[in-house]
Amino acid sequence: MIRHIVFFTANSPDDLDAICAGLALLGTIGHTSHFEVTRNSKVDQISNEIDVVVYAEFADAAALAAYKAHPTYAEATARVRPLRNVRFSADVPAK
Repeated sequence: MIRHIVFFTANSPDDLDAICAGLALLGTIGHTSHFEVTRNSKVDQISNEIDVVVYAEFADAAALAAYKAHPTYAEATARVRPLRNVRFSADVPAK
């Protein structure tokens, strides 16, 4: 299993709803065993820069690649990219 975690910061707080809606499109793609988009609760004492988190689980690298190759992935990216500043992504294999 691969855990796919992506962190986003918004250009403006006014863009958060649109970012979440654009990222929610990714959940319609399939290939995931778990998918969620959520706003950061920002309760960390040291760092609260991240606004939105995408968390997804994939059976394997092939499922993650199929997800990223889907046309809806490109559509979601086109919607969200102009609204976000930072995007950090990590793909973590399960132990």
